[in-house]
Amino acid sequence: MASVPIHYYLFFCSVLFCIGVLGVLIKRNVLIILMSIELMINSINLLLAAFSAYTNDPAGQIFVFFIMVVAAAEVAIGLAIVVLIYRTTHSLDIDVLNKLKW
Repeated sequence: MASVPIHYYLFFCSVLFCIGVLGVLIKRNVLIILMSIELMINSINLLLAAFSAYTNDPAGQIFVFFIMVVAAAEVAIGLAIVVLIYRTTHSLDIDVLNKLKW
């Protein structure tokens, strides 16, 4: 079975990370910003797993597992915060969150 060269993973993960950064910088919706952050985390995880497989070191894949556990907890807490924000402001727009200031 032929393996995929490591520079393909580098290019693909770089593109995914750049899409995530653009989503965070351009979009104003809280859900899209959270999804963009998850896209950036997943691109980093994929690259870490690719380097781990490339060097035959399982430590990177174990590290990816722990990152995914923390990311799942972050999603649960983030969605709870989004629900509370929507209940308060009836909008998910970032600009409307100025109402929550003291």
